[in-house]
Amino acid sequence: MPKIYGYARCSTNDTKQDIERQRRELRIMGAEEIYMEYESGTKISRPELDKVLTHISMGDTLIALEVSRLTRSLRQLCDIIELAKARQIKLVIGTLVIDCTGQIDAMTEAMLKIMGVFAELERKMTIERISSGLRHAKAKGIRLGRPKITAADIPKKVTDKFALYKAGELSKTDYARVCGISRPTLYKYIALMTDG
Repeated sequence: MPKIYGYARCSTNDTKQDIERQRRELRIMGAEEIYMEYESGTKISRPELDKVLTHISMGDTLIALEVSRLTRSLRQLCDIIELAKARQIKLVIGTLVIDCTGQIDAMTEAMLKIMGVFAELERKMTIERISSGLRHAKAKGIRLGRPKITAADIPKKVTDKFALYKAGELSKTDYARVCGISRPTLYKYIALMTDG
C-alpha cells in the first residue's frame, strides 16, 4: 500500500522557530508519517531527510510545504527529482504536484527547478545582507560577538569555591558541576580570577 510521507524543516531550534505549523499543514495534506528537523537547508546530508529518502519507495508520496523547506540547494533538488523518477514516487511541494510514477510533464519539472533556483538565491541574498550588515557595524566601530566577560560577571558560587579548587580539593569537572556551569565557561572565570 503506497504511503504518504511529510518532511518539515526549520533552520534554527524550537526556541526560535516553530515547526508545528508545518507539521499541522502536512497532516491536512494527507501525510501519514512526518519527518521533522532543525537543520540548515543548505546541508546536503540531514538525518531526517536522509531517513525519509531511504524509506520512500515505489508509489509513495513525499510532501513538503515549500521547496525551501526541502532544500536550498538546486543540485540537491535535482538529485531528489532524479530519485523520485527512479523510485517512481510522487512529489508534492505546496500546490505543485510532480507525479514521477509515469511520464513527468516537462513544464512542471521546469517549474520545480525554477522554484529551487529562487530558494537557493534567497539563501545567498540573506547571507549577503547579513555580511553587509556586519561589515557596516564593524565600520561604525560596533563590537561584534558576545560581550567581554569581566571579574564582575563571575557568579558568587564560582568565587566561593575557588579556594577549594586552588587547594586541589575540587577538580575542574567537579568545580563546573557544583557551580552549574560548563567547563569552557569555568576556564574563562578561572583565567580572570588568576590574572586578577
